[in-house]
Amino acid sequence: MELQRDQVRLVTPDDRRPGPCTPGMDRQEAFTTDRTWSGYVRTEAGMVSGWHHHGEYESVIYVLTGALRMEFGPAGSDTVEAGPGDFVYVPKNAVHRESNPSAEPADIIVVRAGTGQSTFNVDGPTEG
Repeated sequence: MELQRDQVRLVTPDDRRPGPCTPGMDRQEAFTTDRTWSGYVRTEAGMVSGWHHHGEYESVIYVLTGALRMEFGPAGSDTVEAGPGDFVYVPKNAVHRESNPSAEPADIIVVRAGTGQSTFNVDGPTEG
């Protein structure tokens, strides 16, 4: 939902719209402005997303349920794993992919700050 600067708005789960598509992820957009994007993402147990980055957006992820494993860095060789209550920061243009190594769906909240297109699907990270 595009925000007007002078209004407080509410988005319920039924109001969320499909977010930018990356294979393996169900992104649902809550709010977008000219400098932010926010939403909810669900990944099923055992899912591995496609490689992607978020252009000029910095992202902060909060894990509600399940587990989040993120691969990034040269040839995808670096990883972080997060669980309920953890925050993950993803810098601008960081190529990464997410997976859910748990036996239950993972639910996360994402807030991005930046400009331009918010999601770019790519073949994978470079070697270095």
